[in-house]
Amino acid sequence: MIFLNDHRILFGSALLLFVSLTLYIAIFPALENQRINKPLPRQSKILTKEEQAGKRVYIDNGCIACHTQQVRNVEMDNVFGKRPSIPADFAINTRTDFWRNTANLMGTQRTGPDLTSIGERQPSAEWHLIHLYQPRAAVEESVMPAYPWLFIERDYLQPGDVEVKVPEKFRPRYKKIVAGPEALLLVAYLKSLKQTDYTDKSIVPAFLYKQKKEEGAAQGGNANLPDGGALFTANCASCHQANGEGVPGAFPPLKGSPVVTGGDLELYVTIIMKGYDPRPEFATMPPVGTNANFTPEDVAAIMNHERTSWGNNAKKVTAEEVKTIMDKIK
Repeated sequence: MIFLNDHRILFGSALLLFVSLTLYIAIFPALENQRINKPLPRQSKILTKEEQAGKRVYIDNGCIACHTQQVRNVEMDNVFGKRPSIPADFAINTRTDFWRNTANLMGTQRTGPDLTSIGERQPSAEWHLIHLYQPRAAVEESVMPAYPWLFIERDYLQPGDVEVKVPEKFRPRYKKIVAGPEALLLVAYLKSLKQTDYTDKSIVPAFLYKQKKEEGAAQGGNANLPDGGALFTANCASCHQANGEGVPGAFPPLKGSPVVTGGDLELYVTIIMKGYDPRPEFATMPPVGTNANFTPEDVAAIMNHERTSWGNNAKKVTAEEVKTIMDKIK
């Protein structure tokens, strides 16, 4: 009864409960997300001041109601991006302002197309301006509403005006359509939307794709395996990194990985040949081995490279062991 009669104990207990719940439900998870989700390598820089202002125009005009910014891991989304979206794609976003947290604008439905890579699919500022003024002028079957209040109608152009070449049937007669400040900011934001492609191997020098043969015999009489380091660089390093440490929130580390150094070779080979999607905080691994037509010798060489690099010190495998597993999992 003292607890109920003493207001200091009662209010103090309530405050302690509130602070504890806030830390457990909001603060600690946010810190953990910040730790594991880092921007992808080669990811675009943060939004410029102009692009950030355009993002606010995007929010103010309700664009999020009809457009998503998340490429799902399904066949039909191939037209919207190079790959499915992952948490690390949004790690580059900064706070909207001091009072408001990051707005990722992923959306919930698609009355219109996904905009994850619209800056690449439609890089023309002119196209975007026409589309905003009158969507049917750019896409005849569009159901998107027009945004004429973002534009100015003039009889004559003034210095510095950006004229929008709207087809005559969609604009007032004898009027010039000029992009207003908010229209230009919104287009700057839309053009900044480009998806980082971690599957692009064009930055890898061509010679790294050559599979050099190693001299000497391997364990179990398995001789002349390909260069496991070269195969790893060509097929794996773009995600797991040359140091084997991966990218937090995107690609798991191979350094010290129990899968890499453990004894479950069937799981290891299956991951390489068929891909893997074990945890939501990491990107889905594609079937690298199948896509690249790896032979048992290729897989054994990559596994041996990973099992003996970056401080890993596991027993090497043979091509015969790998072949047995590959035949089993076909």
